[in-house]
Amino acid sequence: MSKRNSQANKAAARERLREERERQAKKDKVRRQLVVIGSGIAVLAVAGGIGFGIMQANKPGHWESVAKESNVTAPKNTSGKNGTTVVVGKDSAKKTLELYEDSRCPVCATFEQAVGGTVDKDVAAGKYKIKYIGATFIDDATNGEGSKNALSALGAALNVSPDAFLAYKSALYSAEFHPEENDDKFAKDSYLLEVADSVPALKSNAEFKKNVEDGTFDAWAIKMSETFDKSGVKGTPTLRMDGKNVTAEGSDNAPMTVQEFSTAIDRALAG
Repeated sequence: MSKRNSQANKAAARERLREERERQAKKDKVRRQLVVIGSGIAVLAVAGGIGFGIMQANKPGHWESVAKESNVTAPKNTSGKNGTTVVVGKDSAKKTLELYEDSRCPVCATFEQAVGGTVDKDVAAGKYKIKYIGATFIDDATNGEGSKNALSALGAALNVSPDAFLAYKSALYSAEFHPEENDDKFAKDSYLLEVADSVPALKSNAEFKKNVEDGTFDAWAIKMSETFDKSGVKGTPTLRMDGKNVTAEGSDNAPMTVQEFSTAIDRALAG
């Protein structure tokens, strides 16, 4: 190989090496720019996520918004301001048993499973009427929604008929469907509708289903809960007649057996 050819080859090699270095330098520059841009996007995404999280945390929840509504849609078969007076029974019945319950209350479920059938028979026979006052304090204690949601669904059942209301209330408290106190199953519309399928008047009832899913009576449920809060009653179940608590003999608690209840209610009716 001539000296000239050797020098030409070396020069060509150096030129190729220079061009390769320039290409690599451009690639490295582009890569650094992409990293900077990507980091900026990531920072903006994190900041945006934090901002969105703060906005969501400060955004009023559904039930808080409902509580501020001035227009309340009350179910049929109610009376009084905002429809919060719910009385079921024959007009001929001279006395009224006030029944204070929270749908998630486990003791209410025990009471309803043991005594609820007797109450329904007494009401059907015209022995007395019942005035229902629904509470939602368990939601407040557990940061839940089931008490409010179930109360709204009870309003949807009452909108169908008083009998549907009583049957649905019984189903919600039944051993089959009533959840543990800390299990907020009633917060799910799908579960409330599953329970309703056990009530002939509500099963496949399109209007009832729509009212539950649309929350038609959500504001009414809040107003009903406020009625409970103003009643002075501290716990559930509480039974009252003529302004006096109906309790098991020798106790300050509600009667939890048929015998205790029958004795207590006869005493209250005679008073």
